[in-house]
Amino acid sequence: MSQTVQIDVGGRPLSIETGHVAKQADGAVVVRYGGTMVLATCVAAKTAKEAQDFFPLTVEYRERMYAWGRIPGGYFKREGAPVKKETLTSRLIDRPIRPLFPGGFRNEVQVICLTISADAQNDPDILAMNGASTALCLSGMPFGGPVGAVRVGYVDGRLVVNPTVAQQATSTLDLVIAGTEEAVLMVESGAKEVPEETMLEAIALGHAECQRLARMQKELVARAGKPRWPFDPAAGRDRELLGRVRSLGADKLAAALGTHEKQARGDAVSRVFDEVWGALGLDDARKPAVRAAFEEIEGEAVRRLIVEKGVRVDGRRANEIRPITIETAYLPRAHGSAVFTRGETQALVSATLGTKSDEQKIEALEGEIWRHFLLHYNFPSFSVGEVRRFGGPSRRDVGHGALAERAVEAVLPSKEEFPYTIRVVSDILESNGSSSMASVCGASLALMDAGVPLKAHVAGIAMGLVKEGDRYGILTDIMGSEDHYGDMDFKVAGTEKGVTALQMDIKIAGVSVEIMREALKQAREARLAVLGKMREAIEKPRAELSPYAPRFVTIKIRTEKIREIIGPGGKVIRGIQEQTGTKIDVEDDGRVTVFSPDNESVQKALAIIQDICREVELDRIYVGKVKKIVEFGAFVEVLPNTEGLLHISQIAESRIRTVQDVLTEGDEVVVKVIEIDGSGKMRLSRKMALRDQPALADKEKLKNPQAANPPRA
Repeated sequence: MSQTVQIDVGGRPLSIETGHVAKQADGAVVVRYGGTMVLATCVAAKTAKEAQDFFPLTVEYRERMYAWGRIPGGYFKREGAPVKKETLTSRLIDRPIRPLFPGGFRNEVQVICLTISADAQNDPDILAMNGASTALCLSGMPFGGPVGAVRVGYVDGRLVVNPTVAQQATSTLDLVIAGTEEAVLMVESGAKEVPEETMLEAIALGHAECQRLARMQKELVARAGKPRWPFDPAAGRDRELLGRVRSLGADKLAAALGTHEKQARGDAVSRVFDEVWGALGLDDARKPAVRAAFEEIEGEAVRRLIVEKGVRVDGRRANEIRPITIETAYLPRAHGSAVFTRGETQALVSATLGTKSDEQKIEALEGEIWRHFLLHYNFPSFSVGEVRRFGGPSRRDVGHGALAERAVEAVLPSKEEFPYTIRVVSDILESNGSSSMASVCGASLALMDAGVPLKAHVAGIAMGLVKEGDRYGILTDIMGSEDHYGDMDFKVAGTEKGVTALQMDIKIAGVSVEIMREALKQAREARLAVLGKMREAIEKPRAELSPYAPRFVTIKIRTEKIREIIGPGGKVIRGIQEQTGTKIDVEDDGRVTVFSPDNESVQKALAIIQDICREVELDRIYVGKVKKIVEFGAFVEVLPNTEGLLHISQIAESRIRTVQDVLTEGDEVVVKVIEIDGSGKMRLSRKMALRDQPALADKEKLKNPQAANPPRA
């Protein structure tokens, strides 16, 4: 029997129903909000993967095009590999639910969320997050939820819960928050230089709504939830082995962790493990268990140093940033480039300027979207000294690139101010924590090096947390081991004025708003210090673009002339581009932008375009071309694609028998515009033009030798 619960969120009813569809899944719900519906399901294997040392959770989010009444484009006419929005939403769902499964749970779990209806006003990603949590709670799996999720915007000076798509277009804040009744679990935000206090208010408001949604999910579970799976997190732990590893290696491990350089520290820790393994004298089959115990003790040592002594493994204070070096204009042929190094994390970032034809077309539920700013992040294996398959971008690559893209997008000039398509690529050359924030800094530097008129520099910093009971330490500019063994990864990017992007992931049951307030304050101090270093390297955008970047000139034409510039099937505009070696973008409002590294080519293309767009003037004399001869006269093209009628009576002073006596198709003749009627049709006169200016007869190129003295009728 189906069960439904409903509450109002953001002034609109949100309902969750179970027991009606997808009943063979372990948990399945349909979440409705306006005309948007998401089906969320979860299924788990009934036996654990014993050989695995990680929790095998996979989350897949997909948008069905029928949800918006559309047929997919492309050859196959069906949905294919996940697009960027689907990948990012899958990560949004995954991040708050993963830490709520108990340590040691190794049953494979798959969460699948499908958008099955979309009303173009309510974004389905929030519904999918709530649906996934509810499905897991209903399934009986050892899941520590429920988790509520909402979006918070800042529209017309006030915070709005779950703003509509129309409101999001004008909002200066796009914050997604997920949390339990007790604490915040995950935050993801893009903003337009929003102050930290406003961000905290948005988080507090969002968490209050998450609590209501969590209670709503509990109500549904009480009605329709399945029995809880029996699971003891301590059942698989070998406490005796843990004790032996601790006695053999704890002191040596503490000494090894005192090595400040990453690779040297890793080598020292590896030597300690080898000594412990040799001393244990166990069968090779026990090695994974020994390594797990060793890593647990290593984590304890790292955390104890921070909480008890305020010491980090690389010797820094809690609020200290690693040394920063910056080099701009590193790549001679790129339009802009920078190498940003912070400690043992290094990003090579390039900026490339293109034209409208380089924009990315995205087929989304709400229709086609064109993006003129792209930021791509790559994390090759050599950056951490590893060997692994070299392939396309991973979900992590897509997520880190999207975070950096949001951070920088807030300070970009408008398309009207700077009509280039901009692509930024961050290649991570070295990594020991916070490579996404290094990408933010490198992107800002590379764009200024390229001459892009950014409103301000943007810097990013990653904050960490180690919490033991009531004691905790907040860490500035975390490195890899602090991320791995810590409880929080809190990335904050922004300008001097405010925050432009924020991302927080928690590995514990959650954090309080007060801890977040302290972390944001510490992050602002660090961000200002990094911004100072960046301004020392390049204070403002370069006045001149790279000689290899396309230049542009924009003119405005009448919209009626757009079709003439483009021509049938794009024939005219392609011809201009081929003839001049330029790229030409034409907007619907009549703006025409011509791009080329060569200014002479730009001017040549503009001259052709202006010639096409020239308007015919009454009483003006033109040298036109005879396009067609008819019995009563000839049609003469006085401007490109603009013809008028030269009547037989207006060809010569004396009367002529036939038009062919004087004119042939292709002749160039002097004509005067003697009439333009209300519909734009023109009447021309050759005899009046020659009467007014006889010297113009020399400009005529007539094929008929009798044309100058035509026979009388």
